[in-house]
Amino acid sequence: MENNKKIKIGLIGLGTVGSGVFKTLGGFDHVEIVKIAVKNKNKKRDIENLDEGIITDNPYEIVNDPSIDIVVELIGGIEPAFDLIKTAISNGKHIVTANKELLAKHGEELFRHAEAHNRVVLYEAAVAGGIPIITPVKTILAGNNITKIEAILNGTTNYILTKMDVEGASYEDVLKEAQKLGYAEADPTSDVEGYDSAYKIAILSSISFKKRINIDNVYKEGISKIKAQDIKAANDLGYKIKLVALAQIDKDEKVDVRVHPMLVSKDSILAHIDYVKNAIKLEGYPVGSIALSGAGAGEFPTASSVIGDILGIADELGTTDYLLPMMRCKHKESAQMINIMDTVNKYYLSINAKNEKGVIGKIGAICAENNISLASIVQRGVEENNTADIAVITEMALERDVRKTIDMLEADESINTVASLIRVQTDK
Repeated sequence: MENNKKIKIGLIGLGTVGSGVFKTLGGFDHVEIVKIAVKNKNKKRDIENLDEGIITDNPYEIVNDPSIDIVVELIGGIEPAFDLIKTAISNGKHIVTANKELLAKHGEELFRHAEAHNRVVLYEAAVAGGIPIITPVKTILAGNNITKIEAILNGTTNYILTKMDVEGASYEDVLKEAQKLGYAEADPTSDVEGYDSAYKIAILSSISFKKRINIDNVYKEGISKIKAQDIKAANDLGYKIKLVALAQIDKDEKVDVRVHPMLVSKDSILAHIDYVKNAIKLEGYPVGSIALSGAGAGEFPTASSVIGDILGIADELGTTDYLLPMMRCKHKESAQMINIMDTVNKYYLSINAKNEKGVIGKIGAICAENNISLASIVQRGVEENNTADIAVITEMALERDVRKTIDMLEADESINTVASLIRVQTDK
């Protein structure tokens, strides 16, 4: 920017990530945080060099301040974030945000509004925290035809599944411990039921496939039904269980975007991403297959992505009338999305049956009746009540056929219950 004038930043939110941004941005001479909006002005904050005089509890003071060049929104949720960002754009400000829910639900409207006012919205921190993925997809990978994304995008669920694996503990016990340690919220629904990962994979698949993704059509299934015995069975069969965000586009341009637990081969990259780490694996032409992994959340990793976006805008201000053309939203076409019932997958089924002759044959026959071939079927032991736990892995099958099979199995007098249905990764 001309005359060595400092670029003025308004920060909305001073939580974990906001604190990291404040602490780190002080190391750059050409940018300056001039105002910070918080919910509670009187809260004691242990942040060095924080001038209490720049703190307000009215975020509209920031978006309506004519001296501010860039507004950084780190409060999350839909309102008031949506209105604040729209107001800031109308007032000529560029935006940096980490708000995955807002972008997944209202990205189209926000990007259209930003383009109408010739402003940019950058959001590297909205997906996978400190892992750089949005900028690489929009810039260095722009010449690729990306066809598939497999990712672990939620640290809370990955931590829970890793602890269940390492300790053989139940989901409920590990969740309580994760809440105590601050890895899981008091209300963990967004994480453990797959919403958080769904917002992120919707954003990532939208920019990778250059089509708008309707978040309502993204299939979501969380980890709350995963049992310790599923994790043990998966291990015995050569797999780990992970909550996978999957997006793929077929030759007819139909898009399949979903989040659900998966058995991933122990030979695969995702099987070795443990605790709160995140990872993203992309397949495309001509790049082939690439993977990125690192911290998917946290004060400084996420601040790294926010600051990268701030500096990206700051370095362009005053040099051009049309900032960062590669980072803008260019796609206008909505994706034709595939319903989960029409997808084809391999499946793991955990079946509890009466311990009697012919049960395994009966399971095989019901599967065959529904066009399902079995890759393996293993009786995993007999319980004290004389019931048998049986683990089945299918060959590739249509989801609709598998659901019908489960209904037929559960209606059979020899079968007590189909305790689990978990999809299986088909390549490494």
